[in-house]
Amino acid sequence: MNVGRIAVGVIVLTAALGGAFLWYTAERAFYAPVAFQPGAEIRLVPLVSDQPEAIVVEGVEGIDASSSPIKFRACFTTPLSLAMLTETYRGYEGAEPLVAPSSFDCFDAEAIGRALETGEALAFLSEPEIHPGVDRVVAVFADGRAFAWHQLNDSYKD
Repeated sequence: MNVGRIAVGVIVLTAALGGAFLWYTAERAFYAPVAFQPGAEIRLVPLVSDQPEAIVVEGVEGIDASSSPIKFRACFTTPLSLAMLTETYRGYEGAEPLVAPSSFDCFDAEAIGRALETGEALAFLSEPEIHPGVDRVVAVFADGRAFAWHQLNDSYKD
């Protein structure tokens, strides 16, 4: 009877430690703040060129991890209107924000995704092929709130 309790205890302890390790690697490990260069914090691809250009932004904060090219997330504001952005920069079809770690609470992927579906926010191409097969995407709301992330592009989709 005691051997069974010990075995169950070992299994439960191992599962708890494994779960804690998985949570730590998904939420805390590898992520670091991103240092943005003034004047080149966020860039968008214009309609008339393939070369991204910096846009006016404020309050940029971001995270990234070297362990994966799709861990980048950023939150910021821009005074540029959606009308000006759509007339000047390339839109991005199929934008799907990825969930950020809970410690980076300014980025709510579900709310951004809903806003993109309803047209409350619009997505733009920021940096094509920032890594092989990965684009940087920026979503902008009418009130100036904006968010950026990396997502796999069509070269990895069927």
